[in-house]
Amino acid sequence: MALASAPRIVIIGGGGTGGALAHDLVLRGLRVVLVERHGLTSGTTGRHHGLLHSGARYAVNDPESAVECIRENRILRRIAPGSFEENDGLFVALDESDMAYRDRFLPACDASGIPVRWLGPSAARRLEPGLADSILGAAQVPDGTMDALRLPLRFFATALANGADIRPYTEVEGLTGSTGCVTGVRVLDRATGRRYKIGADVVVNAAGPWAGRVGRMAGVEVPVRPSPGVLVAMRGRACNMVISRLHPSADGDIVVPQRMLSIIGTSSWVAEDPDDLEVPEDHVQRMLAEGARLLPALAGAEIRAAWSAARPLVGARGAATGRELSRTFKCFDHDDEGVEGFVTIAGGKATTLRGMAELAGDVIVARLGLEAPCRTAETVLLPHTAFHRAQAA
Repeated sequence: MALASAPRIVIIGGGGTGGALAHDLVLRGLRVVLVERHGLTSGTTGRHHGLLHSGARYAVNDPESAVECIRENRILRRIAPGSFEENDGLFVALDESDMAYRDRFLPACDASGIPVRWLGPSAARRLEPGLADSILGAAQVPDGTMDALRLPLRFFATALANGADIRPYTEVEGLTGSTGCVTGVRVLDRATGRRYKIGADVVVNAAGPWAGRVGRMAGVEVPVRPSPGVLVAMRGRACNMVISRLHPSADGDIVVPQRMLSIIGTSSWVAEDPDDLEVPEDHVQRMLAEGARLLPALAGAEIRAAWSAARPLVGARGAATGRELSRTFKCFDHDDEGVEGFVTIAGGKATTLRGMAELAGDVIVARLGLEAPCRTAETVLLPHTAFHRAQAA
């Protein structure tokens, strides 16, 4: 538990990354206050399709992300037992171009440390009888399925138990300090209307696709590009494994089973405002058409919901669709830009939330001149129910 005299860190953003960072920092003995303008996990964290990535999706064209994903996949299974369907995934070849991609995909998985096994059409359909009859084969990888809310709540619950101060519905309206030095935040309590300040030794921008907006409060440019994508939930569980198309990432090429739903995803474009996301009808129709190519039963299924989620991708301006940008994560200590006491953690995936927190935590303790190693890879998280019990206490 953090000591009363320890440095205080304010985290802006109550998504999975913010929760994991709060957990990481209190284990290092720091005081933590986390603020989120809405409810916890109300942004991108609560809107993704719930894939525990093996990294295979990125092995060919984004190997750095692939290595991050398989490493964190293994750690999360260890520290959050019971939070996942450990159901594996199939990357399915539908045509000869997919089979040609296999010759790049299999060695790329091997190079990234991702276990992969090639299956013929009959063996693949034995595992997933709903696959299209025309498939030419499939690669089996250790993908999995997670609950988008319950996994982050385990990080929040453990952080709370160790002394973190978690404040949802607390909106940051500005930063405090002088030119070149951030010393805290000015916030609005959206429940009571009260405005007040919170002092900090370091302020961390963990606002996901909103990180650029928060960065501008400090006068720095954070190279985060909000990249929305449409997801469609279909009634019925058309598969028990995660089903992906064996080709470079494209629209509608993944189906994730979630309880009694099948989530088809996703499209990709670049947006300026993550608060103003569309759900274009042509994108919905594309999800339906591509999903049914993998699992024909989806063609006759009922749509339960369609929505957009904004990926917080790190990259240069000017990308046309967002698919050109890496899914890796980066931490920026803005002291290098002349702003002391302000750090940003951005990018990444839901699978890599713990690793993102470890990187940011290392940067923060180094900035403070402390020796406090990360302990999250070995610390088993409390169950998600502990969060609600703590809130009710």
